[in-house]
Amino acid sequence: MAARQTSFALVLALWAAGLGAAAQYGKVSVIFDMLPSVYPGAETALGFAVSLVGFVGILLGVVAGLVVARIRYRRALLAALWLGAVLSLVQALLPPLPLLLATRMIEGASHLAIVVAAPTLIAQLSAPQDRGLTLTLWGTFFGVAFAVLAVAGRPLALTFGPPAVFAAHGAYMAICALYLSSRLRSLPDEGPQPVLSVGRLLKDHVAIYRSPAQSAAGLGWLFYTFSFVSILTVLPPYLDPAIRGWVMGAMPLVSIAVSMTVGVALLRRISAVRVVELGFGGSLAAALWLWLTPGAPLACLALAAAMGLIQGASFAAVAQLNQGAAAQARANGAMAQMGNLGNTIGTPLMATGLLWLGYAALPVMAGGAFLAGLMVHLWLGRRRAA
Repeated sequence: MAARQTSFALVLALWAAGLGAAAQYGKVSVIFDMLPSVYPGAETALGFAVSLVGFVGILLGVVAGLVVARIRYRRALLAALWLGAVLSLVQALLPPLPLLLATRMIEGASHLAIVVAAPTLIAQLSAPQDRGLTLTLWGTFFGVAFAVLAVAGRPLALTFGPPAVFAAHGAYMAICALYLSSRLRSLPDEGPQPVLSVGRLLKDHVAIYRSPAQSAAGLGWLFYTFSFVSILTVLPPYLDPAIRGWVMGAMPLVSIAVSMTVGVALLRRISAVRVVELGFGGSLAAALWLWLTPGAPLACLALAAAMGLIQGASFAAVAQLNQGAAAQARANGAMAQMGNLGNTIGTPLMATGLLWLGYAALPVMAGGAFLAGLMVHLWLGRRRAA
């Protein structure tokens, strides 16, 4: 049953938990250049300290959606927050590298449970007229977390060393768990969930991606994450050095601002899928602009603005297309899986394209991804209408 009145305090607390989940990626990224001095001679292996969380997401994203639905959302979220807190505190001790990598792999499971359970809970705690706003807010968690870590986490590490970042993150996760454990109520029981088994998980994978409702947001999210991370990674050398810093700093902020303003306004008038399609179309046009005028700052900001529409509306589409918390959890699991896949393959493929085609690879590959995302949503929309 949809909530009659939105619990904004709980929505903000769940969003705060999402910031902690995003920081499970970002806390290592902001101190990555400091880790070789802690683990000398392990530069290659240290790359896994960042990527293991994403690899777990690729492998187990849909599984997380199924498991969270079975063990219930409040329980899964709180367990994931406490697990994340404990793992960060272990990491603050700077354990031997194999143990550090083991904690990062387990942390991938914690991350998945949060990013599946939290938006599912937000959708259920929001009145229908507020879901566009609350789920768009949720969609900003990754960008906001990385901005906070750049502003506060990096200086903390420079002043007190890398363990301080891990310890601060562990304390933050524990505070979120304590607050939510006292305020968050369980959702109404949806009845018995299927018993999990390897065979069942494989069948559910197939069922989710065959469903034009449960797979839609996730498949579109694949092309968004492929483009967003890779563009921010490879674009800077092609910008005028005099404006490079402010353009790169402004792009994530513009994306978030458009998502929370124009995106929310559009969601009150048209469906979330239509907003996502507008975002992909606008991003394709901006990619063409960047192809015609390489490195143009206004084109970069226009691209960020258009991608902001995809960002928030994709999470709103999960709630609009899927009725019931269990179906939404499965769809959020697909988003987690596809998002991790896009984040993982986007930059290497874009970098390879740059070696072959030079700058032209950036607008061509990004534009191709935007076109693919638009076509996938149009195709799935036709399937739902059939």
